[in-house]
Amino acid sequence: EARLDSETDTENLGGFPLGAARGQFHENYIISQTDDGIIIVDQHAAHERLVYENLKNQLEHSGVKTQPLLLPEVIEMKDEDSTLLIEYSGELKKCGFYLEAFGSGAVVVRETPAILGVINTKSMVLDILDELKDHTDSKIVSDRINAVLSRVACHGSVRSGRRMKSEEMNALLRDMEVTPHSGQCNHGRPTYVKLKLTDIEKMFGRS
Repeated sequence: EARLDSETDTENLGGFPLGAARGQFHENYIISQTDDGIIIVDQHAAHERLVYENLKNQLEHSGVKTQPLLLPEVIEMKDEDSTLLIEYSGELKKCGFYLEAFGSGAVVVRETPAILGVINTKSMVLDILDELKDHTDSKIVSDRINAVLSRVACHGSVRSGRRMKSEEMNALLRDMEVTPHSGQCNHGRPTYVKLKLTDIEKMFGRS
């Protein structure tokens, strides 16, 4: 596997379209050096897209890998909300969420997507509930599933405000280079911008 040491390797940038990470600023943006300029990456938006594409790939090939909760979590809510979740429990199972009714106005969650690691299960399920409410008019199952996966990806991504180590930043860049659609976040906004050295030099009147 090709690797790039951001501290010492400045001669082999051509083989890495997104370059070598040089640092992080405002605890949300990664700045990297390429052979002909710099790239600024939105770490949260970029990782959110990577998680989303990973989940879609899992769903298509072998199903979303799950992890059982050590203690199944009971989440209370309005009766109509729990009824809606149970109605779509088959679709949620495809997305890696195993839940079932737990009396009136509650569900019990037994498994969640493994890619998420340790999460706030209640917050995740309530977000999924909001997503399903937004898509109740959709007759296309895949639309609802993709909407749920997109919301799941947000919870599973590197958060804004988190400091990242050099190796973490470079690993993110390498993953972006091999992941389809990584140039846009799940909401259609760019995950990175590139500034060519020639344009930067023009800004400083060096051209």
